[in-house]
Amino acid sequence: MIYFDNSATTRPYPQALATYQEVASKIFGNPSSLHNLGDQATRLLEASRQQIAQLLGKSAQEIFFTSGGTESDNWAIKGVAFEKARYGKHIIVSDIEHPAVKESAKWLAEQGFEISFAPVDERGFLDVQALADLLRPDTILVSVMAVNNEIGSIQPIQAISELLADKPTISFHVDAVQAIGKVPTSSYLTDRVDFASFSGHKFHAVRGVGFLYKKIGKRINPLLTGGGQEKDLRSTTENLAGIAAMAKTLRLTLDKEAQALPRIAAMKAVIYDELSKYPDIRLFSGKTDDFAPNILTFGIKGVRGEVLVHAFEEHQIYISTTSACSSKAGKPAGTLIAMGVPTKEAQTAVRISLDDDNDMSQVEQFLTIFKQVYQKTKKVR
Repeated sequence: MIYFDNSATTRPYPQALATYQEVASKIFGNPSSLHNLGDQATRLLEASRQQIAQLLGKSAQEIFFTSGGTESDNWAIKGVAFEKARYGKHIIVSDIEHPAVKESAKWLAEQGFEISFAPVDERGFLDVQALADLLRPDTILVSVMAVNNEIGSIQPIQAISELLADKPTISFHVDAVQAIGKVPTSSYLTDRVDFASFSGHKFHAVRGVGFLYKKIGKRINPLLTGGGQEKDLRSTTENLAGIAAMAKTLRLTLDKEAQALPRIAAMKAVIYDELSKYPDIRLFSGKTDDFAPNILTFGIKGVRGEVLVHAFEEHQIYISTTSACSSKAGKPAGTLIAMGVPTKEAQTAVRISLDDDNDMSQVEQFLTIFKQVYQKTKKVR
Protein backbone atom coordinates (compact mmCIF):
# COMPACT_ATOMS: atom_id res chain seq x y z
CA MET A 1 0.00 0.00 0.00
CA ILE A 2 1.16 3.53 -0.85
CA TYR A 3 -0.53 6.26 1.15
CA PHE A 4 -0.28 9.68 -0.53
CA ASP A 5 -3.22 11.34 1.27
CA ASN A 6 -1.46 12.76 4.33
CA SER A 7 -3.17 16.14 4.13
CA ALA A 8 -6.48 14.38 4.79
CA THR A 9 -5.10 12.55 7.81
CA THR A 10 -1.85 10.94 8.90
CA ARG A 11 -1.13 7.51 10.28
CA PRO A 12 -0.74 7.86 14.09
CA TYR A 13 2.81 7.37 15.30
CA PRO A 14 3.27 4.17 17.33
CA GLN A 15 4.42 6.40 20.19
CA ALA A 16 1.12 8.30 19.99
CA LEU A 17 -0.91 5.12 20.23
CA ALA A 18 1.25 3.84 23.09
CA THR A 19 0.86 7.11 25.00
CA TYR A 20 -2.88 7.16 24.39
CA GLN A 21 -3.31 3.62 25.65
CA GLU A 22 -1.12 4.15 28.70
CA VAL A 23 -2.84 7.38 29.75
CA ALA A 24 -6.32 6.03 29.07
CA SER A 25 -5.67 2.96 31.20
CA LYS A 26 -3.52 4.37 33.99
CA ILE A 27 -4.40 8.07 34.36
CA PHE A 28 -8.11 7.84 33.76
CA GLY A 29 -9.25 10.32 36.40
CA ASN A 30 -11.21 13.43 35.51
CA PRO A 31 -8.94 16.51 35.80
CA SER A 32 -11.83 18.33 37.47
CA SER A 33 -12.07 15.79 40.29
CA LEU A 34 -10.70 16.76 43.71
CA HIS A 35 -9.15 13.40 44.62
CA ASN A 36 -5.67 12.09 43.83
CA LEU A 37 -6.64 10.56 40.48
CA GLY A 38 -7.97 13.96 39.43
CA ASP A 39 -4.73 15.61 40.56
CA GLN A 40 -2.70 13.15 38.49
CA ALA A 41 -4.80 13.93 35.44
CA THR A 42 -4.46 17.68 36.01
CA ARG A 43 -0.68 17.46 36.27
CA LEU A 44 -0.45 15.57 32.97
CA LEU A 45 -2.91 17.94 31.31
CA GLU A 46 -0.87 20.98 32.29
CA ALA A 47 2.43 19.28 31.44
CA SER A 48 1.09 18.60 27.93
CA ARG A 49 -0.07 22.20 27.62
CA GLN A 50 3.36 23.43 28.72
CA GLN A 51 5.17 21.17 26.25
CA ILE A 52 3.05 22.30 23.31
CA ALA A 53 3.54 25.94 24.27
CA GLN A 54 7.31 25.58 24.55
CA LEU A 55 7.54 23.82 21.20
CA LEU A 56 5.70 26.73 19.57
CA GLY A 57 7.58 29.39 21.51
CA LYS A 58 4.45 30.52 23.32
CA SER A 59 3.07 30.61 26.86
CA ALA A 60 1.07 27.75 28.34
CA GLN A 61 -1.64 30.30 29.15
CA GLU A 62 -2.17 30.69 25.39
CA ILE A 63 -2.97 27.04 24.57
CA PHE A 64 -6.58 25.82 24.73
CA PHE A 65 -7.49 22.23 23.87
CA THR A 66 -10.28 21.40 21.41
CA SER A 67 -11.56 18.44 19.43
CA GLY A 68 -9.62 19.42 16.30
CA GLY A 69 -9.23 21.93 13.50
CA THR A 70 -12.91 22.38 12.69
CA GLU A 71 -13.82 23.25 16.26
CA SER A 72 -10.79 25.52 16.62
CA ASP A 73 -11.73 27.39 13.43
CA ASN A 74 -15.39 27.67 14.41
CA TRP A 75 -14.45 28.89 17.86
CA ALA A 76 -12.02 31.50 16.55
CA ILE A 77 -14.37 32.90 13.91
CA LYS A 78 -17.62 32.84 15.88
CA GLY A 79 -16.10 33.47 19.30
CA VAL A 80 -14.21 36.58 18.21
CA ALA A 81 -17.17 37.84 16.17
CA PHE A 82 -19.59 37.80 19.11
CA GLU A 83 -16.98 39.06 21.57
CA LYS A 84 -16.25 42.12 19.42
CA ALA A 85 -19.68 42.70 17.85
CA ARG A 86 -20.20 45.90 19.80
CA TYR A 87 -17.14 47.40 18.08
CA GLY A 88 -18.06 46.36 14.54
CA LYS A 89 -19.49 43.55 12.47
CA HIS A 90 -17.20 43.41 9.45
CA ILE A 91 -15.10 40.27 8.96
CA ILE A 92 -12.63 39.40 6.19
CA VAL A 93 -11.64 35.86 5.24
CA SER A 94 -9.64 34.78 2.23
CA ASP A 95 -11.49 33.25 -0.70
CA ILE A 96 -9.60 29.95 -0.33
CA GLU A 97 -10.29 29.13 3.31
CA HIS A 98 -11.21 25.68 4.55
CA PRO A 99 -14.99 25.15 4.90
CA ALA A 100 -14.60 25.30 8.69
CA VAL A 101 -13.75 28.99 8.27
CA LYS A 102 -15.80 29.84 5.19
CA GLU A 103 -19.00 28.21 6.40
CA SER A 104 -18.58 29.80 9.83
CA ALA A 105 -18.28 33.18 8.14
CA LYS A 106 -21.36 32.53 6.00
CA TRP A 107 -23.29 31.53 9.12
CA LEU A 108 -22.27 34.77 10.78
CA ALA A 109 -23.61 36.65 7.76
CA GLU A 110 -27.02 35.19 8.62
CA GLN A 111 -26.62 36.58 12.14
CA GLY A 112 -26.13 40.15 10.95
CA PHE A 113 -22.37 40.29 10.32
CA GLU A 114 -20.92 41.49 7.04
CA ILE A 115 -18.38 39.21 5.38
CA SER A 116 -15.82 40.16 2.74
CA PHE A 117 -13.83 37.53 0.86
CA ALA A 118 -10.28 38.57 0.00
CA PRO A 119 -9.30 37.37 -3.49
CA VAL A 120 -6.29 35.33 -4.52
CA ASP A 121 -4.18 35.47 -7.68
CA GLU A 122 -4.03 32.85 -10.41
CA ARG A 123 -1.42 30.84 -8.44
CA GLY A 124 -3.51 30.68 -5.26
CA PHE A 125 -1.91 33.40 -3.13
CA LEU A 126 -3.86 36.02 -1.26
CA ASP A 127 -3.63 39.51 -2.76
CA VAL A 128 -2.38 41.56 0.20
CA GLN A 129 -3.20 44.88 -1.46
CA ALA A 130 -6.74 43.70 -2.16
CA LEU A 131 -7.00 42.70 1.51
CA ALA A 132 -5.79 46.16 2.52
CA ASP A 133 -8.46 47.75 0.32
CA LEU A 134 -11.15 45.72 2.13
CA LEU A 135 -10.20 46.95 5.61
CA ARG A 136 -12.70 49.32 7.23
CA PRO A 137 -13.08 51.11 10.58
CA ASP A 138 -15.61 48.46 11.63
CA THR A 139 -13.43 45.47 10.63
CA ILE A 140 -12.98 43.26 13.68
CA LEU A 141 -11.42 40.08 12.31
CA VAL A 142 -9.19 38.87 9.47
CA SER A 143 -8.77 35.12 8.93
CA VAL A 144 -6.21 33.64 6.50
CA MET A 145 -4.88 30.07 6.39
CA ALA A 146 -1.16 29.40 6.65
CA VAL A 147 -0.95 26.60 4.05
CA ASN A 148 -3.73 25.96 1.57
CA ASN A 149 -5.04 22.42 1.93
CA GLU A 150 -5.91 21.98 -1.75
CA ILE A 151 -2.82 23.14 -3.65
CA GLY A 152 -0.29 23.88 -0.89
CA SER A 153 0.22 27.59 -1.51
CA ILE A 154 1.88 29.17 1.55
CA GLN A 155 -0.02 32.34 2.32
CA PRO A 156 1.80 35.64 3.02
CA ILE A 157 1.18 35.69 6.77
CA GLN A 158 4.22 37.88 7.42
CA ALA A 159 3.04 40.51 4.93
CA ILE A 160 -0.46 40.43 6.41
CA SER A 161 1.04 40.77 9.88
CA GLU A 162 2.86 43.90 8.74
CA LEU A 163 -0.34 45.25 7.18
CA LEU A 164 -2.19 44.79 10.47
CA ALA A 165 0.69 45.94 12.70
CA ASP A 166 -0.82 49.36 13.34
CA LYS A 167 -4.40 48.07 13.57
CA PRO A 168 -4.60 46.46 17.04
CA THR A 169 -8.41 46.52 17.10
CA ILE A 170 -8.51 43.92 14.29
CA SER A 171 -8.04 40.35 15.46
CA PHE A 172 -5.91 38.17 13.18
CA HIS A 173 -6.68 34.43 12.99
CA VAL A 174 -4.56 31.88 11.12
CA ASP A 175 -5.76 28.38 10.25
CA ALA A 176 -2.48 26.50 10.76
CA VAL A 177 -3.91 22.99 10.42
CA GLN A 178 -1.77 22.11 7.37
CA ALA A 179 1.34 23.93 8.56
CA ILE A 180 2.79 21.85 11.41
CA GLY A 181 5.91 20.03 10.29
CA LYS A 182 5.63 21.39 6.75
CA VAL A 183 6.69 25.03 7.09
CA PRO A 184 8.69 26.80 9.85
CA THR A 185 6.56 27.88 12.81
CA SER A 186 7.97 31.41 12.64
CA SER A 187 6.55 31.88 9.14
CA TYR A 188 2.92 31.66 10.27
CA LEU A 189 2.83 32.14 14.05
CA THR A 190 4.08 35.72 14.05
CA ASP A 191 3.82 38.12 16.97
CA ARG A 192 0.86 39.79 15.23
CA VAL A 193 -1.21 36.59 15.05
CA ASP A 194 -3.87 36.62 17.77
CA PHE A 195 -5.45 33.18 17.20
CA ALA A 196 -4.28 30.03 15.40
CA SER A 197 -5.99 26.67 14.87
CA PHE A 198 -4.30 23.25 14.99
CA SER A 199 -5.41 19.63 14.55
CA GLY A 200 -3.54 16.64 15.98
CA HIS A 201 -4.38 14.06 13.32
CA LYS A 202 -2.62 16.16 10.69
CA PHE A 203 0.74 15.49 12.39
CA HIS A 204 0.43 11.84 13.46
CA ALA A 205 -1.56 12.23 16.66
CA VAL A 206 -4.91 10.51 17.17
CA ARG A 207 -8.15 11.95 15.85
CA GLY A 208 -10.52 14.02 17.93
CA VAL A 209 -8.01 16.39 19.50
CA GLY A 210 -6.52 19.76 18.59
CA PHE A 211 -5.89 23.14 20.11
CA LEU A 212 -6.40 26.85 19.66
CA TYR A 213 -3.64 29.36 20.27
CA LYS A 214 -5.04 32.52 21.83
CA LYS A 215 -2.63 35.35 22.51
CA ILE A 216 -2.58 36.58 26.09
CA GLY A 217 -4.94 39.51 26.53
CA LYS A 218 -7.16 38.64 23.56
CA ARG A 219 -10.79 37.93 24.35
CA ILE A 220 -13.10 35.33 22.84
CA ASN A 221 -16.60 34.07 23.58
CA PRO A 222 -16.88 30.37 24.44
CA LEU A 223 -18.71 28.04 22.08
CA LEU A 224 -19.20 25.39 24.75
CA THR A 225 -20.48 26.34 28.19
CA GLY A 226 -20.90 24.05 31.15
CA GLY A 227 -18.37 22.84 33.68
CA GLY A 228 -15.86 25.64 33.20
CA GLN A 229 -12.89 23.72 31.83
CA GLU A 230 -10.12 25.49 29.91
CA LYS A 231 -10.43 28.64 32.02
CA ASP A 232 -14.19 28.64 31.48
CA LEU A 233 -13.69 29.12 27.73
CA ARG A 234 -14.23 25.55 26.51
CA SER A 235 -16.33 23.42 28.79
CA THR A 236 -16.22 19.64 28.48
CA THR A 237 -14.13 16.95 30.12
CA GLU A 238 -10.71 17.08 28.53
CA ASN A 239 -9.58 14.29 26.18
CA LEU A 240 -6.51 13.71 28.33
CA ALA A 241 -5.18 10.63 26.54
CA GLY A 242 -5.52 12.37 23.16
CA ILE A 243 -3.93 15.55 24.47
CA ALA A 244 -0.92 13.70 25.90
CA ALA A 245 -0.49 11.79 22.64
CA MET A 246 -0.72 15.04 20.66
CA ALA A 247 1.93 16.73 22.80
CA LYS A 248 4.29 13.82 22.17
CA THR A 249 3.71 13.74 18.41
CA LEU A 250 4.17 17.50 18.12
CA ARG A 251 7.60 17.13 19.71
CA LEU A 252 8.50 14.19 17.45
CA THR A 253 7.29 16.05 14.35
CA LEU A 254 9.15 19.26 15.07
CA ASP A 255 12.31 17.43 16.21
CA LYS A 256 12.71 15.82 12.79
CA GLU A 257 11.37 18.70 10.71
CA ALA A 258 14.80 19.87 9.52
CA GLN A 259 15.65 16.41 8.20
CA ALA A 260 12.18 15.49 6.95
CA LEU A 261 11.34 18.54 4.85
CA PRO A 262 14.20 18.17 2.34
CA ARG A 263 13.26 14.50 1.86
CA ILE A 264 9.62 15.34 1.30
CA ALA A 265 10.47 18.20 -1.05
CA ALA A 266 12.77 15.92 -3.07
CA MET A 267 9.97 13.38 -3.53
CA LYS A 268 7.57 16.09 -4.64
CA ALA A 269 10.16 17.45 -7.09
CA VAL A 270 10.63 14.05 -8.74
CA ILE A 271 6.87 13.61 -9.21
CA TYR A 272 6.46 17.19 -10.40
CA ASP A 273 9.24 16.90 -12.98
CA GLU A 274 7.92 13.60 -14.33
CA LEU A 275 4.30 14.75 -14.58
CA SER A 276 5.35 17.95 -16.33
CA LYS A 277 6.65 15.84 -19.23
CA TYR A 278 3.16 14.56 -20.10
CA PRO A 279 0.83 16.45 -22.43
CA ASP A 280 -2.75 17.01 -21.30
CA ILE A 281 -1.69 17.45 -17.68
CA ARG A 282 -2.06 20.64 -15.70
CA LEU A 283 -0.05 21.12 -12.53
CA PHE A 284 -2.02 23.34 -10.16
CA SER A 285 0.62 23.33 -7.41
CA GLY A 286 3.97 25.01 -7.81
CA LYS A 287 7.45 23.60 -7.28
CA THR A 288 8.85 26.79 -5.76
CA ASP A 289 9.51 27.52 -2.09
CA ASP A 290 6.26 29.45 -1.72
CA PHE A 291 4.40 26.15 -1.99
CA ALA A 292 4.38 23.52 0.75
CA PRO A 293 6.90 20.73 0.09
CA ASN A 294 4.34 17.98 0.57
CA ILE A 295 1.33 18.92 -1.60
CA LEU A 296 1.12 18.43 -5.36
CA THR A 297 -2.21 18.88 -7.14
CA PHE A 298 -2.68 18.11 -10.82
CA GLY A 299 -5.31 17.08 -13.34
CA ILE A 300 -5.51 15.09 -16.56
CA LYS A 301 -7.50 16.83 -19.27
CA GLY A 302 -11.01 15.43 -19.55
CA VAL A 303 -10.66 12.97 -16.64
CA ARG A 304 -12.65 13.70 -13.49
CA GLY A 305 -10.68 13.57 -10.29
CA GLU A 306 -12.71 10.80 -8.68
CA VAL A 307 -11.99 8.57 -11.69
CA LEU A 308 -8.26 8.96 -11.09
CA VAL A 309 -8.63 8.36 -7.37
CA HIS A 310 -10.33 5.02 -7.97
CA ALA A 311 -7.92 4.10 -10.77
CA PHE A 312 -4.98 4.42 -8.39
CA GLU A 313 -6.89 2.74 -5.59
CA GLU A 314 -7.05 -0.40 -7.74
CA HIS A 315 -3.26 -0.50 -7.34
CA GLN A 316 -3.47 0.27 -3.60
CA ILE A 317 -2.22 3.82 -4.11
CA TYR A 318 -4.27 6.32 -2.16
CA ILE A 319 -4.62 9.94 -3.28
CA SER A 320 -7.58 12.32 -3.06
CA THR A 321 -9.65 14.84 -4.95
CA THR A 322 -8.15 17.87 -3.16
CA SER A 323 -9.97 18.62 0.11
CA ALA A 324 -11.10 15.45 1.87
CA CYS A 325 -13.91 17.42 3.49
CA SER A 326 -15.63 18.11 0.16
CA SER A 327 -14.48 15.16 -1.97
CA LYS A 328 -17.49 12.93 -1.31
CA ALA A 329 -19.80 15.84 -2.07
CA GLY A 330 -18.40 15.89 -5.59
CA LYS A 331 -17.57 19.60 -5.42
CA PRO A 332 -14.73 21.03 -7.51
CA ALA A 333 -11.81 22.42 -5.55
CA GLY A 334 -12.90 25.79 -4.18
CA THR A 335 -9.35 27.08 -4.27
CA LEU A 336 -9.06 26.39 -7.99
CA ILE A 337 -12.35 28.16 -8.68
CA ALA A 338 -11.10 31.16 -6.68
CA MET A 339 -7.93 31.10 -8.80
CA GLY A 340 -10.03 31.45 -11.93
CA VAL A 341 -9.70 27.84 -13.10
CA PRO A 342 -12.77 26.84 -15.17
CA THR A 343 -15.11 24.48 -13.31
CA LYS A 344 -14.67 21.64 -15.79
CA GLU A 345 -10.91 21.80 -15.43
CA ALA A 346 -11.12 22.12 -11.65
CA GLN A 347 -13.12 18.89 -11.57
CA THR A 348 -10.08 17.02 -12.90
CA ALA A 349 -7.92 17.93 -9.91
CA VAL A 350 -6.40 15.31 -7.63
CA ARG A 351 -4.02 15.87 -4.73
CA ILE A 352 -0.92 13.97 -3.70
CA SER A 353 0.13 14.82 -0.14
CA LEU A 354 3.39 13.36 1.07
CA ASP A 355 4.92 12.76 4.46
CA ASP A 356 8.16 11.58 6.01
CA ASP A 357 6.60 8.10 6.11
CA ASN A 358 6.89 7.97 2.32
CA ASP A 359 10.04 7.17 0.36
CA MET A 360 11.47 7.27 -3.15
CA SER A 361 10.59 3.65 -3.87
CA GLN A 362 6.93 4.58 -3.41
CA VAL A 363 7.41 7.57 -5.71
CA GLU A 364 8.88 5.29 -8.38
CA GLN A 365 5.98 2.86 -8.02
CA PHE A 366 3.46 5.70 -8.27
CA LEU A 367 5.07 7.00 -11.46
CA THR A 368 5.04 3.52 -12.97
CA ILE A 369 1.34 3.12 -12.25
CA PHE A 370 0.68 6.69 -13.36
CA LYS A 371 2.04 5.89 -16.81
CA GLN A 372 -0.37 2.98 -17.09
CA VAL A 373 -3.34 5.02 -15.86
CA TYR A 374 -2.46 7.88 -18.20
CA GLN A 375 -2.39 5.56 -21.21
CA LYS A 376 -5.85 4.27 -20.32
CA THR A 377 -7.23 7.81 -20.42
CA LYS A 378 -6.15 8.34 -24.04
CA LYS A 379 -9.65 8.07 -25.48
CA VAL A 380 -11.05 10.54 -22.99
CA ARG A 381 -8.26 13.00 -23.55
